[in-house]
Amino acid sequence: MARTDKLKLHEVLEEIDMSRAAFYRMRARGKAPKLIKLPNGQIRCRRSDLDAWWAEHETAA
Repeated sequence: MARTDKLKLHEVLEEIDMSRAAFYRMRARGKAPKLIKLPNGQIRCRRSDLDAWWAEHETAA
C-alpha cells in the first residue's frame, strides 16, 4: 500500500496517543497539529505538519 501524505484524524490520534476530545481541546488552545478540511467535509493532517508538530514539541529526556 502506498504511503499517503495526508492522515485521517483517527490515524493522527492513534499516533499521538490521544482521545478525540483531548485533541479538540488542544486544538481550541492552538496547540494541535494543523488540520485541513477536504471538500467532502473529511478532516486530514498532512504528514509534514504532524512531523513539524512532533519536532516542535519534543523534549530531551
